[in-house]
Amino acid sequence: MKKLLAILLLICSFTSCNEFTKSSEEKNAREFIPDHDKNPVISTAETIALKNGYLQWNEVDKIDFTFNVDRGESHFERSWSWEPKTENVTMRSAKDTVSYNRSQMDSITRKIDASFINDKYWLLAPFNLAWDEGTTFSEEENSVAPVSKDTLRKLTVVYGNEGGYTPGDAYDFFFGKDYEIKEWVFRKGNDSVPSMINTWEDYETFKGIKIAKMHQDSTGNFKLYFTNISVQ
Repeated sequence: MKKLLAILLLICSFTSCNEFTKSSEEKNAREFIPDHDKNPVISTAETIALKNGYLQWNEVDKIDFTFNVDRGESHFERSWSWEPKTENVTMRSAKDTVSYNRSQMDSITRKIDASFINDKYWLLAPFNLAWDEGTTFSEEENSVAPVSKDTLRKLTVVYGNEGGYTPGDAYDFFFGKDYEIKEWVFRKGNDSVPSMINTWEDYETFKGIKIAKMHQDSTGNFKLYFTNISVQ
């Protein structure tokens, strides 16, 4: 994270962090390539974050979204409003509405915050690759994706055994040459057996932030998806 921030500061000294469009003079001064394959100083994890709009995140004042899960005929949903600069969060469900600040939590809001972290991770996992500390990464150039059976690149992130709501968990991200995540595997406690396998699809860009709105398993009986997305 610290390395990526340093790189971003360097970028911003040559061009606007809101866009990559540059004049010919600026391009001659320095060409920033947010791609590990062409610019090895950027890691694979950082490249995935950048390809999904990480440079635009500093411009976000508020993000709203509804987290939906369908299991067969059963439906569950809850909605969130998050102001990342102030850390104000509001959760709305069929039963309740709760607002809190992530810097001032008690035992009740901490339980709600665990749900927020879960839902936000599904929404912005590419950014968490750059945000989260205490992680280790490993890569495979050619790996068979579990749902499509396509041969893709794989990035595995393992979380440390301390800190966070679910320490020790692991995720396998399967992505193409464009660094767009196609599928992932969640392995609780870094178990060798997958706990959950889902697609990443139906991408849409919101104010420069690229979000996969749909995740489903190989049977289609489980669907996790986002609606009512708004980025300000």
